Amino acid sequence: MEDGLTIGQVAKAAHVNPETVKYYEKCELLQKPVRSDSGYRLYSKSVVEDIRLIKRAQEIGFTLNEIKQLLALIKQESCFPMEEMQAFAMAKIAEINVKLARLASFKSLLEQAVERPAFSDPSPKPNCPVLKKIREDDAP
Repeated sequence: MEDGLTIGQVAKAAHVNPETVKYYEKCELLQKPVRSDSGYRLYSKSVVEDIRLIKRAQEIGFTLNEIKQLLALIKQESCFPMEEMQAFAMAKIAEINVKLARLASFKSLLEQAVERPAFSDPSPKPNCPVLKKIREDDAP
């Protein structure tokens, strides 16, 4: 058998489903693997670390497009592009600050909602402040 890991071996080592590996490949987060003589995908060992990085980045809130940019920066052959990385980080900080403000506002609304006595008069659904807030935040 040729050198390389099968999709099942990669998936098991990275603790993901084989379909996840295929999806990341389709999204161009992973390089296209070489194919064996019988047509099986054969991945390099570095793919396992790439998948782990992708999963960790997703867990902390990076989108797949952002992860794609991050992987491109990491895999550059030349010196690490500190200016690009700093700009990337500053944009993510700004996005996080917006999300934090929205979450704080929503948390405050929820705290007000739970402070209302449960026995107070019911109000029509359209007047529910929690539903109003959710609908506002979903509006384009």
